[in-house]
Amino acid sequence: KSKKLHGLNASGPAPQNISIEYFTENNLKKIPSYGPLPVTVPGAVDGWVKLHEKFGKLEFKSLFSPTIEYANNGFPVTETIAYYLDRSKERFQNYPNFKKVWLKNGRMPIKGEIFKNPQLARTLSIIAEKGRSGFYEGEIAQTIADFIQLQGGFLSYEDLSSFHSEWTPPVSSNYRGYDVWELPPNGQGIAALQILNILENYNLKKMGLFSSEYIHLFTEAKKLAFADRAKYYADPNFSNIPVKELISKSYAKERAKLINMKKAALADEPGILESGDTIYLTAADKYGNMISLIQSNYRGMGSGMMPPGLGFMLQDRGELFSLDKSHRNALQGGKRPFHTIIPAFVTLDGEPFMSFGVMGGATQPQAHAQIIINMVDFGLNLQEAGDAPRIVHSGSSQPTDEVMTNGGKLSLESGFSKSIENELTAKGHKLEYQRGVFGGYQAIMLKDGVYYGASESRKDGQAAGY
Repeated sequence: KSKKLHGLNASGPAPQNISIEYFTENNLKKIPSYGPLPVTVPGAVDGWVKLHEKFGKLEFKSLFSPTIEYANNGFPVTETIAYYLDRSKERFQNYPNFKKVWLKNGRMPIKGEIFKNPQLARTLSIIAEKGRSGFYEGEIAQTIADFIQLQGGFLSYEDLSSFHSEWTPPVSSNYRGYDVWELPPNGQGIAALQILNILENYNLKKMGLFSSEYIHLFTEAKKLAFADRAKYYADPNFSNIPVKELISKSYAKERAKLINMKKAALADEPGILESGDTIYLTAADKYGNMISLIQSNYRGMGSGMMPPGLGFMLQDRGELFSLDKSHRNALQGGKRPFHTIIPAFVTLDGEPFMSFGVMGGATQPQAHAQIIINMVDFGLNLQEAGDAPRIVHSGSSQPTDEVMTNGGKLSLESGFSKSIENELTAKGHKLEYQRGVFGGYQAIMLKDGVYYGASESRKDGQAAGY
C-alpha cells in the first residue's frame, strides 16, 4: 500500500568478547573456516520475526507447520543436495553431534532417501510457539552459547539475547532506464551496481553475448568493482562507507578509463575516494507485494558446530572478517562481517518490475549484473536470462586478502565456443572450468499485471503460481 521498497539486514555480529588480539596471541594469521571461532550471531530467525511483524498476514505459528512436518516425517533428498552432502562428510564427520543427525546409517543421505530430522522439528516448534524469544532467549540460546564456549569460541547468551536485525534503506543505480536495487554494505550488493555503471558506458548489444570483446570487458569491470569491494565494503555502523560515491555515474566513468580492451589487467587496485549453503527465494501475492530473500550458512553446510539436540549447524560468516586492524572490515566485537549474500530488485518508472537473486558467494554480484545485461542489452526473457551461459571471474581481492596481482582466473560455462576461449587467452586471461561456481538464479517479473516466474537448472528450485 505504501508503494515503498523496504530492506532488512538480518546478518549477525561477532561476539562482543572476541578480538584480533586473541588471534595474534595464538599465532593465527586468519580466521579459521570451521570450528567455533568464525561463528557469529545467527540472524535468520530474528529476520523472519521482523518480516512477519511488519508484513505478515498469517499466524506466525502456522508458518512453521509444513517444515516441522517434513522434519518429523521426512522428505526425499534431491540429487543436487545429495551430491553436496556427500562432499561434506569427510569435513564434518568428527565434529560433535554431526553423526547423530547426518550419519544415521554410517553415511550421508543419498538421492531419493527419506531424510528425517526430529531435532530440528523440535527447535522449530519452540520458535513457532515462542517467536523470537524462543531462539534468542531460554533453552535454545543457552544451549548454543554453552556449546560454542565449550568448543573454545566466544558466542555468549548475551550476544544472542541482545541481537536485533536492522531495517536498511536499499540503494539503487539506473541502468539504461531500469532502477536496480541492492542492500548497502555490509553486503556486496553494490558491486553489481558498480559493474553495471561501468558497462553502461559501452555498447554491449553491438558486441553480442557470445563475443570475447563483451566477456573481456565484463571481466575487467568486475575486477575494478571487486577491488573497491575488498577495500570499502564493511559494517557501516563501524566505518564510513562511501556508498553514494561508489555507485555514482561519474566514478564509474573514471574507473572505465582504466580498462584496456586488448589486455587483461593483472592487478585490481581500488579507486581513491575522499571523506569485504545459500538459499534464495522470491514470492509475490495477489496484491502486488513482492519479496526478494536470501540466507546462508556459508561454506556449504557451515562451521561444523552443531549444538546438541537442536538439529542444525551454525554458520561461519565470521571467517570473512579481516585481521588487519586498519581495514574497514577488521574483526571487532559486536561488528557485522562483510557478507556475500545479496537479494535484488528492479523497478521501472517507479513501479515494481522484477524481484531476483542468484546464490553463489562472490558469483552473486557478477551474476546479478549479467541477468540485467542479458535482459536489457541482449533482449533475453526472464528464464533465458538465467539459463544463458555465465562468466565468473575469481581471484580478485577479497576483504581479507591482499590486492590481486596475478589476474585471477576466468571460468566460462559450457556454451561458449573454443574460438572465444582462444581470443580471451590471447588478451591475457587465464581460463579454467570450475564446477559449481556459476550460481543459482530465481526471479519473478511483474509486467502488465501478470507475474512471470523463472528458476534455472543449476540448482534445485522451481517457479510455481496459482
